[in-house]
Amino acid sequence: MRSPIVLRASWVATAVASVLALATPVATSLTGPTPEPTPVARETRPPELSEPFGDGMGAVSAGQAEVAAPSAPEPAAPKGHLLVRVPRDMAVRANPNPDASVVGTMPSGSKYYDVPITAWVEDVSPDGRWGRVEIPYVWPRRHGWILLRDLARRTTGVEVQVDLSEHRITVTRFGRSLFGMPAATGAVISPTPPGEYFVTDRIAFSGGSLGTFAFGISGIQPNLPPGWNGGNQLAIHGTNDPSSIGRSASAGCLRVSERSLDRLKPLLALGTPVLVVR
Repeated sequence: MRSPIVLRASWVATAVASVLALATPVATSLTGPTPEPTPVARETRPPELSEPFGDGMGAVSAGQAEVAAPSAPEPAAPKGHLLVRVPRDMAVRANPNPDASVVGTMPSGSKYYDVPITAWVEDVSPDGRWGRVEIPYVWPRRHGWILLRDLARRTTGVEVQVDLSEHRITVTRFGRSLFGMPAATGAVISPTPPGEYFVTDRIAFSGGSLGTFAFGISGIQPNLPPGWNGGNQLAIHGTNDPSSIGRSASAGCLRVSERSLDRLKPLLALGTPVLVVR
């Protein structure tokens, strides 16, 4: 005969086995293979926001992108040279002040051909009312200030740089070189005077000593060669003596080839700055 303790243990074991047998289907349903997740509709994003930014954050929504990656500021537009049309002869004053002394006159027309003057304004007063200009056709060279009120304005990025020591002209736009060309400059007895000038004339010719075209500028030659009777205004022009190009050979003007004239014509508007240095 079995003891009561053995019978009780056997009954407990049987009961536990029965519970485990009943629990097996439940356990299997909880621990078996994970079902596929229900697909979620993807957010539609612009292409530029659908790729990671490279900072480990992955793609972000459009609203987040505006905060996390603001667009770079637009680069400042390059500033050109201010040019003004001179509708009448104007007083040029020593300072940007209506009570300042008059140091010269800004003419409304060019020296020999009466082309309407468009002047280069080299600087503007802090209040924006006055412009500093080169006074055309005077020697010694002088600068002064004119009132800008009511003057028609435009700008150009083009500038002509003349290196007398190299006998070379370089054309730039917003400080970047476009092209260069050799030029004849003033002879030893009639050197081209350095200065800050601007184009005052665009005149076509039929040929001869000035070639087919001339750009008159606002400077004059104070040291004309003996016997010269061709006027004293400086210019960039063609020549019927191409062998002189690249040498110190002129009465002060700058001689260039016909091919160079063709390159200059589309660029050198009235008022274009011409900077001449030794």
